[in-house]
Amino acid sequence: MKLNELQPQEGAVKKRMRVGRGIGSGKGKTCGKGQKGQKSRTGVAINGFEGGQMPLYRRLPKTGFTNLFAKDLSTISLARLQDAIDAGKIDAKSPITSEMLQKAGVAAKAKDGVRLLGNGELKAKVTLKIAGATASAKAAVEKAGGSVEIIVREVKPVVRKKPIPGRQ
Repeated sequence: MKLNELQPQEGAVKKRMRVGRGIGSGKGKTCGKGQKGQKSRTGVAINGFEGGQMPLYRRLPKTGFTNLFAKDLSTISLARLQDAIDAGKIDAKSPITSEMLQKAGVAAKAKDGVRLLGNGELKAKVTLKIAGATASAKAAVEKAGGSVEIIVREVKPVVRKKPIPGRQ
């Protein structure tokens, strides 16, 4: 096979419709755009416009809010942690951190770390250094002979470059 012989797979490329080539083609005169009006012309951008009527996205009530200070934590259960230890993905003897859990593929990637949930059962004695744990999860780890250390990451305060006019 040579570079000049390369072709797309059969049926992958569709020929474009040639419009405005006489009424016998089926796409002549108005080219399939109907009769006059805004949509038959170029440069039409009317997504969400309802002809002057209040659009649906403005008629519906606004609900809820986004908490800017909420932590982005990934969650894992005790059962998932025990499965990872049994499979050899995680070494139970060394302290387990959020980064280790994410590298092993046990926890999904999250900006602020991992939170341990109390679902399932833990048999291994482990030392956890993570961002959060439920009370039941903490109790289960301590019952198995391990410990949980909650690590709080520092949030840097926002420093304005220019002072706000009128305030000192």
